[in-house]
Amino acid sequence: MSSQMERIYTKNGRVAQQIAGQLIRMKKGDRLPRIDDFVNAFGTARGTIQGGLRLLEEMSAVHLESRGHLGTFLLEKNQPLLWEIAGRGALVGAMPLPYSRRYEGLATGLVRIFDDMDIPFTIAYMRGANSRIDALRSRRFDFIIVSRWSAEQACRQYDDLSLQLSLGDQTYVERHGILFADKEKTHIESGMRVGIDPSSPDQRDLTYAECEELDVQLVEVNYMQLFNQLEKGQIDAAVWNLDETAGEFRWGRGSFQKKASQQMSRSLSEAALVTRHPGEEVKEVLNQLSVQTVNHIQESVLKGDMMPHY
Repeated sequence: MSSQMERIYTKNGRVAQQIAGQLIRMKKGDRLPRIDDFVNAFGTARGTIQGGLRLLEEMSAVHLESRGHLGTFLLEKNQPLLWEIAGRGALVGAMPLPYSRRYEGLATGLVRIFDDMDIPFTIAYMRGANSRIDALRSRRFDFIIVSRWSAEQACRQYDDLSLQLSLGDQTYVERHGILFADKEKTHIESGMRVGIDPSSPDQRDLTYAECEELDVQLVEVNYMQLFNQLEKGQIDAAVWNLDETAGEFRWGRGSFQKKASQQMSRSLSEAALVTRHPGEEVKEVLNQLSVQTVNHIQESVLKGDMMPHY
């Protein structure tokens, strides 16, 4: 540990850590809270607060300017150093396995935007929205990416989760559809065996909606095995993310017939970032993300104008 960082283990240093956690969320040019606000927030003396601010300046974590009665302003900040002083490891997000160009573009956009923000960031990949939701709630990740549909369902079910940011239509998938073992089929019919993955809320709920009032046999299948089950003729139909079937002509294809599944499909196309409570520091960072920049990078990857990098 550097002698600079050892200074954090002093009385002023411990307060500097707390202040650093707040400054991470601020932009250059912002006015700092008043000394009295820090005193009330941290329950310590004015002199200790002033010592903590001075220590952050001495460590070159920030450059502050006092403007008299107008207050103190943040002119410059070293975001990675503030992050380290605050005791934060890298921000960790989780998203689906990047098996489609769309997911590769999304991962590339997130990595690039956090790099531009000087926020240490690691992205993990985990199959199944339910698995990512459980991992977020058990504090394995700071945020997760799921469809807006899954995000809204999870936030209704768990009061410790929050839908923090939505990225817009077709940022998660272009569209879902139905694949059929029989190329001549275009819609699900009574008597069919329909594959369903209970661990994937998107695929599961779309399947339920489209099969409502039909006498079908729902066959539990791991989402990654649905292709194989169709090919072997062990199921007749399956709801699928059509991003994954580009160039595939082995199966029949159909669109949703039920109004509920059509509406749901639109919600499922949008990527959403979900956080947990409490987590104000993470939420403030995510609120600073430029959705437009992430969308532009994703689109560039989709068009082939940019190589994926994540």
